[in-house]
Amino acid sequence: MKTPAIFISLLLCLLAQFASAAPGPASFAYILQADSFAKSKPAAVAQLAACGRDWLVLDASFSNDTPWERTDLDTIRSGHPTRKVIAYISIGEAEDYRPYWRLEWGHQGRLTAAAPAWLGAENPEWRGNYRVKYWHKAWQTLILDAVDKAMAHGFDGVYLDIVDGFETYEQSGNDFIADRLNPETNQSYRRDMVDWVKLIAARARSKNPAALVIPQNGSQLLAQPDFLATISAIGIEDLFTSGNKLQSKSDTTEQLGYLRNMAEAQKPVLVIEYPKRADPQALAKRLAQEHGLVWLVTDRQLKTLGESGK
Repeated sequence: MKTPAIFISLLLCLLAQFASAAPGPASFAYILQADSFAKSKPAAVAQLAACGRDWLVLDASFSNDTPWERTDLDTIRSGHPTRKVIAYISIGEAEDYRPYWRLEWGHQGRLTAAAPAWLGAENPEWRGNYRVKYWHKAWQTLILDAVDKAMAHGFDGVYLDIVDGFETYEQSGNDFIADRLNPETNQSYRRDMVDWVKLIAARARSKNPAALVIPQNGSQLLAQPDFLATISAIGIEDLFTSGNKLQSKSDTTEQLGYLRNMAEAQKPVLVIEYPKRADPQALAKRLAQEHGLVWLVTDRQLKTLGESGK
């Protein structure tokens, strides 16, 4: 893959400030299908304990009906003196395979009349995932319960997915409005998400004051000082690549502009890239390595350790 020299120069300029940021983890792993990663929970615990990664993002349960226990997490942490194990929780979409889902709400993408008012259409790109009105108290109650359970089981914090869920409400057909007003709350959808993340952070830290709170994507929210102050790090997918292709210049440049706030706050950025080919993998690693970003190149299904470094 050939990369235009002007684009690389721009990336170097935008990323240079990350090199002086305070050190975060030197590596991490991101595994949401641990029952595919290993044949059994004891086998997964043993492999994760020995993996050498600093931070591990795991689904809050080993499988749909088998939670991680505190003893599992203690064993996983024992393999690395400063390791943190962080629970993945989707806060901007509902998933029909989670314990909170009720069968009477619907199945296989079809909702029934019994579905709650905060539940919306299925995500066409992810089967079993549904749009939600994340500002609704009933939805928030379900997720806060999941946060409580994760913290009670001994996780070191929470990794929050679909934080960029506000984008689906800013887009209406071909019409896009940044900071679009939510008529149900009389504030922007972005502010609703900031408030939601802050509520989750307060809940997690009421159980463990040192709890890590890491949103995934939604870098636009870094322009909000209280959001930046609340989070411990941020995960960004597809920063430099989009599959086996180079990410669009405009998207990368925009994201890096927001991520400068993380460098100034001396908080780590976790970059997750999914290319399968060697050339784009090497490009993603190099752009991250040269400027102190913590990178992970892994499979889109998140079944493996992948490769990680800084």
